[in-house]
Amino acid sequence: MLRFLFFAGLLAVGLAIGCKAQPVQQNPSDAETNRRIEVLVRSQFGVPQDYSVAIGARKPSSFPGYETLPVVFTHGSKTTPFDFLISTDGKTLARLETFDLATNPAFAIDTTGRPIRGNPAAKVTVVNFDDLECPYCAKMHQSLFPSTLERYKDKVRFIYKDFPLSEMHPWAIHAAVDANCLATQNSDVYWTYVDYLHAHGQEVSGEDRDINKSFAALDRIARQEGTLAKLDSAKLDACLAKQDETQVRASMKEGDKLGLDSTPSLFVDGERVIGAIPEDQVWMVIDRALRAAGEEPPGAPPAPAQPAIAKGAGK
Repeated sequence: MLRFLFFAGLLAVGLAIGCKAQPVQQNPSDAETNRRIEVLVRSQFGVPQDYSVAIGARKPSSFPGYETLPVVFTHGSKTTPFDFLISTDGKTLARLETFDLATNPAFAIDTTGRPIRGNPAAKVTVVNFDDLECPYCAKMHQSLFPSTLERYKDKVRFIYKDFPLSEMHPWAIHAAVDANCLATQNSDVYWTYVDYLHAHGQEVSGEDRDINKSFAALDRIARQEGTLAKLDSAKLDACLAKQDETQVRASMKEGDKLGLDSTPSLFVDGERVIGAIPEDQVWMVIDRALRAAGEEPPGAPPAPAQPAIAKGAGK
């Protein structure tokens, strides 16, 4: 199943971007071997029956005893090539990918100047690429705060980055800009604003889904939070009116480089968590990061109390 899901994912990515391979040339003398390769690839990776599989000409590889073997998958007008390795004696087929550990962008996410929740000096960092209009982000946010923060206390710090999916969430960019306006003056007010929006998204959207009303609501809520926190109102008003998207767009571009296409997307010291998964699964990832950083995770939360069974019940 894992092989099928892995390969199906690769096929989906390749077909989505419309990769076109060069025409495949086959040596008739290799027909029997090529047929064996096709049968093995189809069975091992669950290739759908309506995909054609073509075996290309072997090329030198950087692995002793192996040659590179292109295999091209075609579905309709879309073709997707993948390189396999085949032993020089033609008896072993392998699939190998290489990854650059030194330049993995997941380990170099720019968090400069971003508001921090939790212990700023914590060894483990949870970075969440968030969309303030996304209902799944709201679900994740309510899982992180307060229960996850309370569980890990000073062992973890949380940082949010902007990744508004503006095609489906029309007020998400405006909300991110307003949140950043607050953050320039006070990080705590940033978090208060984010908390509010993730709990009252429907209020901002409104029953009639009027985008101008949503923008006005976002600005009004930001001003209210600024007043409560005694921020510089003139500075805040100027920032809200300007609606400078530069910082938000930069964060979105970084998310694109990370391969993001959905929210929420968490990175726990580089390990990616996709979607609003159950709380205990997020904790598993955080626990792994803590152990890797030399920190002992907190003990397992107590199991919920079981109701007492009356004497003689069930007889």
